[in-house]
Amino acid sequence: MIRRWAVFLDRDGTLIRDAVHPVRPGDLRLYANTGSALHDLRGGGARLVVVSNQSAVARGLLDRPGLRRLDRRLRDLLRAHGVALTATYYCPHHPDFTGPCSCRKPRPGMIDRGLSRLRLPGRACYLVGDTAEDLEAGRRRGLTTVLVLTGHGRRHWDRARRRGLADAVVRDIAGAARWILARERERD
Repeated sequence: MIRRWAVFLDRDGTLIRDAVHPVRPGDLRLYANTGSALHDLRGGGARLVVVSNQSAVARGLLDRPGLRRLDRRLRDLLRAHGVALTATYYCPHHPDFTGPCSCRKPRPGMIDRGLSRLRLPGRACYLVGDTAEDLEAGRRRGLTTVLVLTGHGRRHWDRARRRGLADAVVRDIAGAARWILARERERD
């Protein structure tokens, strides 16, 4: 029987160069190794799910059609590397502008939606992100968590370590892919 598993991925600072509230498709720039890393994960059997806080919507900097355009751009950039995402979930809220919600990380609402859609338990999945909030959302649902040191990762490393949020700390998305695939090979 083939084991089913997924990798939940933060977008900004993890897959793309961190920009303050990207609002135009041209603002999205993949890290040089994102395409190959995600290609390797897909080749290893992972389903790839993006889970990203996008408070630019709540702040009035971006509307929902604009968010959909950014999502299409991300998918196009990855498609050029032979990578198809299984799903993308975005939280358009921010507590200062829209009040609390269940999806903004560190709350696990986006992860819950993905796990439900894929019919997977959290223990079969990974969360890769560059902030303590990313990791905490994954932890809340039993995912194995990986902190990348790109984006905000270096700034969040100490807090994630003190709170025991990271199962692994790696340089970038390529390091995360290598670590995850090595762990998956051990499970076989």
